Amino acid sequence: MNWVAYVGLPLAGLILGWSIRWLYARYQLAAAEQQAVRVRQDAVKEAEAQKKEILVEAKDQLIRERNQQERENRERRAELQRYERRVEQKEEGLDKKIESLEKEGEQLKKRQESIAAREEDLSGQEEKYRKELERISGLSAEDAKKLIIQGLENEAKRDAQVIINKIEQEAQVVAEKKSRDIIVTTIQRLATDVTAEATVTSVSLPSDEMKGRIIGREGRNIRTLETLTGVDVIIDDTPEAVVISCFDPVRRETARVALERLITDGRIHPARIEEVVQKVTREIAQKIYEEGEKVVFDLGLHNFQPDLIKALGRLHFRTSYGQNVLMHSKEVAIIAGMLAAELGLNREITKRGALLHDLGKGVESDSDQNHAEVGVEMAKKFGEDPRVINAIGSHHNDIEPSCPESVLVQIADAISAARPGARRETLDNYVKRLENLENIAEAFGGVEKAFAIQAGRELRILVNTDQISDEGARDLCKQIAKKIETDLKYPGRIKVTIIRETRIVEYAR
Repeated sequence: MNWVAYVGLPLAGLILGWSIRWLYARYQLAAAEQQAVRVRQDAVKEAEAQKKEILVEAKDQLIRERNQQERENRERRAELQRYERRVEQKEEGLDKKIESLEKEGEQLKKRQESIAAREEDLSGQEEKYRKELERISGLSAEDAKKLIIQGLENEAKRDAQVIINKIEQEAQVVAEKKSRDIIVTTIQRLATDVTAEATVTSVSLPSDEMKGRIIGREGRNIRTLETLTGVDVIIDDTPEAVVISCFDPVRRETARVALERLITDGRIHPARIEEVVQKVTREIAQKIYEEGEKVVFDLGLHNFQPDLIKALGRLHFRTSYGQNVLMHSKEVAIIAGMLAAELGLNREITKRGALLHDLGKGVESDSDQNHAEVGVEMAKKFGEDPRVINAIGSHHNDIEPSCPESVLVQIADAISAARPGARRETLDNYVKRLENLENIAEAFGGVEKAFAIQAGRELRILVNTDQISDEGARDLCKQIAKKIETDLKYPGRIKVTIIRETRIVEYAR
């Protein structure tokens, strides 16, 4: 009994609780369903209300847009009506213009008919007058035309020659004045010594007995000297003199100095010769560097590599037409620098190109290149400025000058080579050059006589006045100058002067 009470009562309570909970859940579910129905009904009502509002707004918008469209259509119709009125006005104006043009066309047609009739009448009169003129003058129309054309052509040639002469005279006056000012200023500032060194190739001896000592036993002394210096020692019947022959002036100078020291010392044997030659070789190498360095310092130039200075120094032992090449290069650099200063060009580049323009003359080379090409290769090797390289390569017109500095180097080189005392020339070559100069002028027709004066710097020509006119004399002068430029080689420039005069002589008896 107690067991039933202890088990049954709780079980009955549990069942009762679950029943109550289920009933409560059913109640809540029914309430929720009712709430959902109400919410759905409210949503439907609200949607209906919004639908009505949207429809109302859409109708209002449609009405507004319809009104706007009608207003725009009215404006467009009004604009089209304005355009139509304008087009109609323009059409009316065009119609009036067309009528006016038609009237003018009729008038022009009448005028053309009148002009054609007049032209026909004038043509007949012109033909009649032409025949009458031909009868009076005795010339046909074609002959008269040729005569007139020839006269006009001659007159035009005379006028053109007069204009050309005037322009040339004005240009020559201006150019001569400007060039004279520049060159005179440069020459006045130039103060270099006139140098005409000749390479010494002979050594004086105290007596002829010294020749035997130089030769040595079985010729061993002279062979040692020739082997060490690379020269030929010529011992002949020339009294108290020994001749040294070699194409390289540095070797020749080394042999000369060494032989003079051996003669002064008196001890001449192979060991002593080798010792002296080695010492002199070092001294000459040092002198070469010092000479190059001195020239660079005197010109105020910088940034020269040692090998380039040595190549410059070797020019001290080179001569060209009796002119020391290093002193010539220095002189060219001074002149070119002055010209560059007068013209406002780059003085540094100009002086550098002028100093190095004959650089290839001091280089030992077995190639067939000329000294300008060798100098260009050396300048490129030492990293010189392209303008300097061009000045070296173009100073003898092997290549075209690419900058004004190169042209100045050419001018300065010509000035240095052409000044009095710069170069030596044999009498035979001098006389032959003057004869060639006169022969070139006398080969032209109308030339009576030609005279080369002022050491070949001027050529004066007498012409026949009957064969050569004033205009022809100017043309002949240009032709002779061009012929001289083409056929002859000469330093500086040659002035060509043509003299045309008429002399009439009568004797009163």
